[in-house]
Amino acid sequence: MEKMEDSMEAKKMDDSMNVAKPFKLIISGGGTGGHVFPAIAIANAVKEFKPDAEILFVGANGRMEMEKVPAAGYKIIGLKVVGLNRKKWWRNITLPYKLLLSFIQTHKILKNFKPDVVVGVGGYASAPTLFLAERMGIPCLIQEQNSFPGVTNRILGKRACKICVDYEHMEKFFPKEKIVWTGNPIRQDIVNLSIKKEEGLAFFGLDMDKKTILIIGGSLGARSINTSVMACLQSLLEQGYQVLWQTGTYYYAQARPLIQDLEHVIMVDFIRRMDLAYAAADIVISRGGAIAISELCVVGKPIIIIPSPNVAEDHQTKNALALSSKNAAILLPDDKAQEDLGPTVLALMQDERRKELMSENISRLAKTSASTAIANEIFKLQKK
Repeated sequence: MEKMEDSMEAKKMDDSMNVAKPFKLIISGGGTGGHVFPAIAIANAVKEFKPDAEILFVGANGRMEMEKVPAAGYKIIGLKVVGLNRKKWWRNITLPYKLLLSFIQTHKILKNFKPDVVVGVGGYASAPTLFLAERMGIPCLIQEQNSFPGVTNRILGKRACKICVDYEHMEKFFPKEKIVWTGNPIRQDIVNLSIKKEEGLAFFGLDMDKKTILIIGGSLGARSINTSVMACLQSLLEQGYQVLWQTGTYYYAQARPLIQDLEHVIMVDFIRRMDLAYAAADIVISRGGAIAISELCVVGKPIIIIPSPNVAEDHQTKNALALSSKNAAILLPDDKAQEDLGPTVLALMQDERRKELMSENISRLAKTSASTAIANEIFKLQKK
């Protein structure tokens, strides 16, 4: 009898050990929509494969991921980490202290959560998280969005297991054997937008009979784009066009009084239904962030890219050149935008053949399955 009880107890232990543990993933990074929304897209793809997966985000306190990630249904922990201020060097005096605190926080998170894999999508928080995860022997994957990686990812890439990229010739920056060309993750609701055009126009209160110019200055805002739009807005309206204008949160209050007496201008601080905004647009004016460009390739509309000059290694210009060199976009330098944006928009709107050609060329560069491909690479790294 005693032997039988021992045998039954042993069987229970064996059964409990055979119960599969849920897959645990940490996704780290953020700061801008270009980092946050791809991270959420990756998490969603992982959940499609493994609905019981436990996913934890690690971001930076005070940045937009602390709002957007919980809104998407995921838990996030904020680090005290901040980025290097290249313009006001005296503000970096507390940087070493905050960096040390973030490393202590990160070490505690990794020990308590025990992730199977850690993914870095760029942004302040990804550096301490990936650095410590690699040191602790946790498999790491980097999702590099740009054609020219930042210094942090180039350093981390030497130790990461895989680097998922969107551009060719990335072996200049990362070990060739670690590179996987997946494309950049995008929001799936922007696929097949042709059936949403009327819905998009109605959603924003736009005229069904007018051509629409969509202006996106990024989630936070782009001063030079906004001032350039202010300079040419009247001429665009006089030509019979209508404008859907995202100013970004920093510039909305400043720009709003300028359009109070104008018709056919819809101004918002942040577009929450980008799928309907893209669907309503006939042409798009945008910054050159990697994720914005990846989405615009899927959208397939003619675009004018005004790269931000305030990013590391001028990677937005490099991203834009990858399209303009294929006649898939118009690249308008930031310092020329105020003078040239109006004439450039008017010339493009009046050239139907060029718009068709640009749409055809940019659509050829679209990749819609990146999130799934990245999820597959993540699962391959899980230790058995």
